[in-house]
Amino acid sequence: MKKQMNWLLLLPLLLLAFTIDSSYEEEIKLWHAKRVEDLKKEEGWLNLAGLFWLNEGDNTFGGSDKNIIVFPADHSNAQLGKIILKKGKVTVEATPGSQIFEGDKPVTSLDIFPYTGKPIVLKHQSLRWFVIQRGDKYAIRLRDLESPYLKEFKGIDTYPISTDWRVKAKFVPTPGKKIAITDITGRVSDQVSPGRLLFTVNGKEYSLDATGTTSRLHFVFADQTNKHDTYGGGRFLDAPGPDADGYTYLDFNKATNPPCAFTPYATCPTPPKENKLAVAIAAGEKRYGDH
Repeated sequence: MKKQMNWLLLLPLLLLAFTIDSSYEEEIKLWHAKRVEDLKKEEGWLNLAGLFWLNEGDNTFGGSDKNIIVFPADHSNAQLGKIILKKGKVTVEATPGSQIFEGDKPVTSLDIFPYTGKPIVLKHQSLRWFVIQRGDKYAIRLRDLESPYLKEFKGIDTYPISTDWRVKAKFVPTPGKKIAITDITGRVSDQVSPGRLLFTVNGKEYSLDATGTTSRLHFVFADQTNKHDTYGGGRFLDAPGPDADGYTYLDFNKATNPPCAFTPYATCPTPPKENKLAVAIAAGEKRYGDH
């Protein structure tokens, strides 16, 4: 009888724990569904179709392989015009009748870099392109709304969702600190690090150095799952800024593949030495593709 009473007393707590876990699992599933939809949008990573570094001066472009910049021939006129780089300024001069548009406006000649706010996006058939800058180099980032990477996308495998991987972390401010971030092209940039998060996994303390701001912390990290189960170049994770007591949560169920997992045309940062964890983070997104 006493054992039965004990179970009856524990039942509300067990039901509460089940409800919390179920609610949390649903929250993560909804978050991940939005993440997948964002990847598939026009501004997502799945439709990237090219990355073309610009030479100083004239860069001819179009579907013909006689151009300096060769767009997909099945989605482009043979000759579209010239993209001109002159001391950090980029201008497009369109071939007459090429049907290049900015929004609904036909383009004949247009300065597209530098820009204020969002990039100036040009379009031709299913193609979209704009300028990116990496250090002192400039490139055309090309999207194709009919990209095979987009059409073949079937979702991303993830680890089972577990509240165990929502880890409380102590924020330690690091005013004035910068960390060296190297991207896959080998370019290094020193980025401001507002602080470090200290957290515990299986009784052992680890740390991650953030970039971003104190209100939205961003991490590029590596861990022991990168060898087999997750993307070899590490993963991304965001966390809210610390509360009044200096604590926040690292939710590794929201660890994501970088864009380079989905396309060969991204220029992703790699994990800095400070963020290479000697532990397996068996949570979040698993490996996708072989880029």
